[in-house]
Amino acid sequence: MKKIILLTGFEPFNKETINPSWEAVRTLQGWHEGDFVVHARQLPCVFGQASKVMHQAVEELQPSIVIAVGQAGGRVDLSVERIAINIDDAPIADNQKRQIVDQPIVTSGPAAYFATLPIKAIVHALREAGLPSSVSQTAGTYVCNHVFYSLMHQAHEWGTTMRAGFIHIPYLPQQAAAHPGSASMKLEDMVEGLRIAIRTTLAHDVDMREAGGVTH
Repeated sequence: MKKIILLTGFEPFNKETINPSWEAVRTLQGWHEGDFVVHARQLPCVFGQASKVMHQAVEELQPSIVIAVGQAGGRVDLSVERIAINIDDAPIADNQKRQIVDQPIVTSGPAAYFATLPIKAIVHALREAGLPSSVSQTAGTYVCNHVFYSLMHQAHEWGTTMRAGFIHIPYLPQQAAAHPGSASMKLEDMVEGLRIAIRTTLAHDVDMREAGGVTH
């Protein structure tokens, strides 16, 4: 039986008509190589509902690996997230016009969870392939972090061997054209980056030791 890899991306939000996370993820629906196959799911950009859809997908598919993907307009590279924090503090409203401020995601949950993906090995492999990438120390406090934390809490509560994490991606070029000065990345490069992230996760039971911190 093939291993299940679950990729998730978000619907458009904040007046955008496209979300690169979903465009990249849906491209890989059904992609298989060796002993794995990819399933793609779209998440609503809505607090609570996004984590519910994620949890349902995990329950249905019982994946070995989950990589949630989100848009981070303004970032310049493929940002592999290190940590999810237990707070919703939305700078803008979600797609149901809800703006949650300073509320824990899980009332009884710990302050944070670390990703269980080999984040530094992924960044190393992406750079080796000529794709700009870095370890990110924050997934923000919007719906992306909400999903990331909820996913890691679910894995912790179940005691599962599932490995999971989050990757932020920049705008697509057509989006950046409407945001002068913003970085962008071609869809083809985003898709290849996700392929590399999957292959690297499967190849590394233990992450590599390589500097990936920041001084600020």
